[in-house]
Amino acid sequence: MGSAALASSASPTASPPLPARRVRVHKYGGTSVGDLDRIRKVAARIQRVVEAGERVAVTVSAMGRATDELIATARELHPRPSRRELDMLMATGEQVSIALLAMALQHLGVRARSLTGAQAGFLTDGTHGGARILRVDPAPLLRALEEVDVCVIAGFQGVDAAGQITTLGRGGSDTTAVAVAAALGVDTCEIFTDTDGVYTTDPHLIPSARRLEVVDYEEMLELAALGAQVLHPRSVWYGRRYGVTLHVRSSFDFRPGTLVRGLAREEAHMETDRPVTGVALDMEHARIDLLGVPDEPGVAARIFGALGDAGVSADMIIQGVRGAADSRQQMAFTVPRDRADEAMEAMTPLMDGLGGRAELDLGVAKLSIVGIAIGSAPGIAGRMFEAVAAAGANIEMIATSEVRVSVVIPAALAVEALRHVHAAFGLERDESA
Repeated sequence: MGSAALASSASPTASPPLPARRVRVHKYGGTSVGDLDRIRKVAARIQRVVEAGERVAVTVSAMGRATDELIATARELHPRPSRRELDMLMATGEQVSIALLAMALQHLGVRARSLTGAQAGFLTDGTHGGARILRVDPAPLLRALEEVDVCVIAGFQGVDAAGQITTLGRGGSDTTAVAVAAALGVDTCEIFTDTDGVYTTDPHLIPSARRLEVVDYEEMLELAALGAQVLHPRSVWYGRRYGVTLHVRSSFDFRPGTLVRGLAREEAHMETDRPVTGVALDMEHARIDLLGVPDEPGVAARIFGALGDAGVSADMIIQGVRGAADSRQQMAFTVPRDRADEAMEAMTPLMDGLGGRAELDLGVAKLSIVGIAIGSAPGIAGRMFEAVAAAGANIEMIATSEVRVSVVIPAALAVEALRHVHAAFGLERDESA
């Protein structure tokens, strides 16, 4: 099911007619277009699709680590550059990629045109650095695909109602690609990356990780949100919302990868001997401890209201009474590491006023297991905690849901704990197969 316009509140409407030839939607990450040779290989892959009689709407990320380099350059000039100016700067990374890929395609004789997010019809809200897509107007893409074989679209960006350039947050090019597929009424979005699918955990960290043939949207949403780098959570949300299957594939070969789609319960991994689909490790969080929090109504609202005003989202939260004598509590929560300074700036004056203090710990990691069967399989959490303990890691925070269990542990022991947990649930690749 596709939609001519993606909106936060409106229901999908019927898509306008597509060009006479079928349209494929591709997305290539920064590694896939990391240098000129790789751009040429991507162009050759797209050329094969065009020669087979199809047209392509392709989204690309910035080359390699270009976005990180742009941010580092900005911070040499200002330690805390404004998010508006960062958006202006970071959007250029994708614009370099789309122009170069269009040139490489044209050199092969393929009619190609590059489009920025604004030119491709992406309207967002005005949240710089983390904008949400309000609407994708398919008309510009449809007009272009009547004139050329390939539209090369800048991922990760759009414009707000005032015409200001916005970015969707790190990993937002996945979301751009799925939104393009939904807007054009295309039922599958092919996500090309440096791995050949979704694995039970990061194969760069655990070489014995097993590739999954099919993953349910719900499981993939959890894995992506909990630190799996292969897909951005919002791209999976859009896929589920608009019925777009995500096909995660390697850009370095032509083999099938992993399909992310809705699964019937009988298709899902419901076996009690393998209730866990994957393990995710997130090293990009920080923990903030609030000591001496008054035990009275409204304090938590003030704390998390201040965080919200600073544009910071808290993740795992725990609260416990430290001592009954003075009715003071200890509270802790995790935030994205790159927003830790802003979180502390919001918490420090608030806690001073409450008679307590805030402390920052950057040496933590979040380890999570995910699986549709977790909520119905007894003993799963205990098995995970035993594996974490075997790695010598102390559990500092715990959060659970029907499909996942997450713990915060010391970062220094995180990879070792990942290895133990992955093995404890029998997720390794069968070497005899």
